Amino acid sequence: MRTTRDADTLESLGLTREQTSVYTTVLKLHRATPGEIAEVVERPADDVLDTLTRLVRLGAVEVQDGDYLARHPAAAIGRLVADRLDRLARESRQLDAALDAVGRLTHHYDAGRDHQSGQFSVEAVSDADELYESVVGLALQAPPADLVAAIPDRRTMGRFAERYTGAWIQAIEDGVLRSRTVVSVSALASPRVREGCDRLVAAGAGVRTLDNVPSWFFAVGDDAAGLPAAWGTPPPEHAYNCYLVRAPVAVAALRALFEELWTRATPVPSRTRGDARQVLRLAAQGLSDEAIARHLGVSVRTVRGRFAGAMSELGAQSRFHAGVEAARRGWL
Repeated sequence: MRTTRDADTLESLGLTREQTSVYTTVLKLHRATPGEIAEVVERPADDVLDTLTRLVRLGAVEVQDGDYLARHPAAAIGRLVADRLDRLARESRQLDAALDAVGRLTHHYDAGRDHQSGQFSVEAVSDADELYESVVGLALQAPPADLVAAIPDRRTMGRFAERYTGAWIQAIEDGVLRSRTVVSVSALASPRVREGCDRLVAAGAGVRTLDNVPSWFFAVGDDAAGLPAAWGTPPPEHAYNCYLVRAPVAVAALRALFEELWTRATPVPSRTRGDARQVLRLAAQGLSDEAIARHLGVSVRTVRGRFAGAMSELGAQSRFHAGVEAARRGWL
């Protein structure tokens, strides 16, 4: 009563051997009572009735006036294939989630190892240039590194804007860094700070403002962070007196704090919005980056920087999304 190839196919789609046997029997009888089916498969009638109930739920057979009828094989197998594909999709999502969890679990493992050994890599840094070189050195190990920073006071942000904005922008444009910074609202009152923030936004960095930033700190990737010797205290005038910490548990805590600040902060409005609108309008006309650069008389790198700045201001994840959002806001 059972063809091996067909049975193997049905079992590969999730039917048990007993369900396959009962289903193929109903196919051959076309219409039968549970007792008639049980007689053919030589199984107890109660067991066959349970199997038929499951087959009805699977959409392989149907009930009419107490008799069981086989659905057309195309319909039955189509339903089984669809169910199987759904299961495979769920399993695929579960596997993706499991793979994503490896990184997070690894950080827990590293944190536990650090805790048990009592060894945390902590390096004292007292010079601004030394701190900057340390950050860039960390970024170069696995570019593009995700850098987040919080800067609460005007003086610190002003010094950064004056000495390092150009090099920071170069690192962003070279693909070494992805950068997000939260600065205090009061810091933007400084023209020097505002200009530096505008340049960072134009290069594709994220900059937001908050009334109260609790302390300055930064994190590079998931493995290194910098924080002051005294939390909440801005760096002294002539020395930074900070610590570079390499411990996943400390970095994770600072990143969590940054994300909370970032969520509450307000994006810095770009003063280069006209440039962003230009590249978005030209892109909407179908021009490539190279054609836009020639049209505007700027480099391709500048065009891409303006695109990145526009995407950051619009909160877009892609150029297409940026175009849709720009149209919604009336930029185009």
